Amino acid sequence: MKKRWKILLGILAVFVIAAVGMMMYLQSNLNKLVYEEIVEADIQNMEDGEYMGEYSSPPVNAKVQVQVKDGKITDIVILEHGHGQGGPAEVIVQDVIDQQRIDVDSISGATYSSRVILKAVEDALKDD
Repeated sequence: MKKRWKILLGILAVFVIAAVGMMMYLQSNLNKLVYEEIVEADIQNMEDGEYMGEYSSPPVNAKVQVQVKDGKITDIVILEHGHGQGGPAEVIVQDVIDQQRIDVDSISGATYSSRVILKAVEDALKDD
């Protein structure tokens, strides 16, 4: 009986350590995301068209489609957004369109999702 308890406690300890490690990894990703630079694109010199971009910083990810016409961002469609509670960040695409720049202020209370969406837009518009 004692041996069975030791085995169960050992298994439980492994799961707890793995869970703590995963939480630390995810939090580290999110902390880096907040300070990661967002690089502006030279939109005025881009060809008209639709550009796809994606970005992931586990546990948050986004995939976007950006429409450029006459040197301006005319539309941004969020195709995928894995966000937890960051759904309110999706309005940030309108700020990008209104301001015609990527480095806009994050949506309060949805910083991580805001940053991931902006990084996905940056990815779509980057000069390859």
